[in-house]
Amino acid sequence: MTHLSYLAILFACLVCVAPLAVVVRRAVLGHPVRLGVTLLVTFVVFTGWDLYAIHAHQWRYAPATTTGLLLPGRLPIEEALFFVVIPLCIILTFETTRRVLRRPASAEAERDAS
Repeated sequence: MTHLSYLAILFACLVCVAPLAVVVRRAVLGHPVRLGVTLLVTFVVFTGWDLYAIHAHQWRYAPATTTGLLLPGRLPIEEALFFVVIPLCIILTFETTRRVLRRPASAEAERDAS
């Protein structure tokens, strides 16, 4: 079962943070284009970085902790998912904290709220 440990950690992150989506539904999920662009940029930049590091033999993944499903460039599917799941968890956590503390993220966010 250790070959599923990376996926299990990503799943646990989503399960723990998913309830926060209820709190920040409008702030995050109400702007799907903004969320999508943020996740896409993060995915492209960090996947490119990983692919370079793998190609240069500076980085590798333990086959025992991954499913063995590889994307082009020998990138494990779990690593690609990481670059979507973790930024989403961070955004949800940030927005929830901001709402609880009642602090605007920016002047633009204040305008959107009104």
